[in-house]
Amino acid sequence: MSRVLAVLITLAAGFAVGLQPPSNAEMARHVGDFGAALMSVLFTLTVIVMVFLIFGDIGRLHGLSSFRPQWTVGGISGAIVVTVALVTVRTLGAAAVVALLVAAQLIASVTADRLGWFGVHHVGLSAGRIAGVLLAVAGTVLVTRS
Repeated sequence: MSRVLAVLITLAAGFAVGLQPPSNAEMARHVGDFGAALMSVLFTLTVIVMVFLIFGDIGRLHGLSSFRPQWTVGGISGAIVVTVALVTVRTLGAAAVVALLVAAQLIASVTADRLGWFGVHHVGLSAGRIAGVLLAVAGTVLVTRS
């Protein structure tokens, strides 16, 4: 995949994620917070299953025989994000929720890159990366101010 295509696809996914909290919060008005979280995760599961069945390699699932508990972090984190975002969007608004999530994700991911967590390529801290994190935090402060 080219870098340009990767950036475009990631931007499109980010746009969709920005709509996730208000959409889930709207559903929660009808089915409750945890009902909306459950349905959101079930919709996610349905889409992932369809994509896997079309494009995946079922034989690769044999790798689960060497299961490691840290592999659950992604799924648990996803459930936390869905639930927290749909509950807090009513109080904070969609932009503030997404800004806070993005700032926290950026800090966590820069740390993961720096420390090589989960086998990611080690990327050291640079002035540009530190400035980027600080700008994201500053942007979050501006977006979340009442």
